[in-house]
Amino acid sequence: MSRQADMIVGLQWGDEGKGKIVDHMAQTHDVVCRFAGGHNAGHTIVVDGKKYALHLIPSGVLNPKAINIIGNGVVVSPENLIDKELKQFADMKGRLFISDKAHLLLPYHAQIDQAKEKLRKKAIGTTGKGIGPAYTDKITRVGHRVGELHHPEKLADKIMNYFEDNQVIFSVMEIETPSKEALLALLKHYQNELQEYIVDTTQLVWKYLHDEKKVLLEGAQGTMLDIDHGTYPYVTSSNTVSAGACTGLGLSPKDIGKVTGISKAYCTRVGNGPFPSEDFGKDGERLAEVGHEFGTTTGRKRRCGWFDAVAAKHASRLNGCDQIALMKLDVLDGFEEIKVCVGYEFEGEEIDYVPYDLEAVKPIYKHFEGWDRVEGIREYDALPTKAKEYIKALEALTETKIGIISTSPDRKDTIIVK
Repeated sequence: MSRQADMIVGLQWGDEGKGKIVDHMAQTHDVVCRFAGGHNAGHTIVVDGKKYALHLIPSGVLNPKAINIIGNGVVVSPENLIDKELKQFADMKGRLFISDKAHLLLPYHAQIDQAKEKLRKKAIGTTGKGIGPAYTDKITRVGHRVGELHHPEKLADKIMNYFEDNQVIFSVMEIETPSKEALLALLKHYQNELQEYIVDTTQLVWKYLHDEKKVLLEGAQGTMLDIDHGTYPYVTSSNTVSAGACTGLGLSPKDIGKVTGISKAYCTRVGNGPFPSEDFGKDGERLAEVGHEFGTTTGRKRRCGWFDAVAAKHASRLNGCDQIALMKLDVLDGFEEIKVCVGYEFEGEEIDYVPYDLEAVKPIYKHFEGWDRVEGIREYDALPTKAKEYIKALEALTETKIGIISTSPDRKDTIIVK
C-alpha cells in the first residue's frame, strides 16, 4: 500500500500565505509538488529575515533535502524559470524535476494576454503573464509541451505554423512574431538550460509514494479563483481546488491524504471581480498597509476586507479540508473591533451559502472585540483571550478545525495547535 500525499490549498482569492506553510511543512517532507497555475502565482517566504519570492519552483526548495516537482498541470514559462528563479539557488540538479507533459508558456502568450485585456470593454484584471492564452492553446490542442524542447528544430517548425495560422489575428493585436532563426535560438537556449530537469513526473511521483516517501502537494492561487468553482469570469484558467492535484500530477483521489486549507485571518483579492466583505474605508486601508498587501508577482495593491466565513466554509467543503492554517493573525493586532461575514443578503433573503451570482450579495456581519498583540507568539496558550475567541468562532463558522496559526511572516512564528 502506497503512502498518501498531504496537500495544501488556498481557500480564498489567492495570496493566503501558502508559501510559508508549504515551507514550514516541507521541512518534514521528502517531495514537494506543484500541480497547477503558472508564474502568475507568487509565494513569499521569509527565513531568518531573508525574503524569497517563488513563482514556479515549489516552496520546498528552501529545504535542501526536499525534491521539487513541477507537474503536468502547470504552464511553464522557461524564460521566467531560467532568468528569475533558478538563478536564486545553487545547482538544482537532482532536486528539481519538470513534467514533460506540462505546457510551455512562451513570450507570445503574454503578448496575446495583454492585447486581449486592452481590447475588453470590461477588463478581467489578469496579471498579463500569458496564463490564459497558454491554457487556451492547451485546451484547443494547439499548445506545446515541455518535452518538445528535446527537439527544438521540430518545435520551431510547429510554432512557425501556429504563427502563420494566426497571422490575421496577430496583426489586429499588433503582436510581432520572431523569425524562425530567432525562435530556434531561443528554444535551443531553453533546451540547454532545462533539459536535465525534464522527466515523466507522473511515474516519479508514483514511485515516491510507493517507496513511502512523504509527498506534499502545493496549489497555486485560491479556491475562489478556480475556473469551475470560482467567481467566473474573474478567475484563473486552471483548477485550483484539491481535485486539481489529481489531474495536475497524475494521481487518483485515493492518493490524497491530509488536506490543509490556507486562509488569512481577513480577506484580500487582486484584480477585478466580486468581493462581498471588501472594506472601502480606513479599516481596509489599514489592513493593506499593515499586511503589506501587494502582489508578489505583479506588485499590484490588493483589495482588503474582513474574513468571509460563508466563502471559507464553502471552500473547506469543496476541498475536503481536514484543517485550516490561519495566516497573518498579527495584522489584526490593535483593532478595537473586528468583523466577520457570517451570511449574505441575496434577492431579499438571508442565505448561508455561496450563490451563483456573488456580485449580487450584501455581507451580513458579526462583530468581535479586538486584542492588543499576537505578533511573534508561538504557543496557543499565550494568545490573548479575545484572539482565542476569534479563532474558535472561525472554527465554528467554517466547521473546520484551525490547526495552524501564523503570527508573523517568519517561519518560526507558527503555532501548531495541539
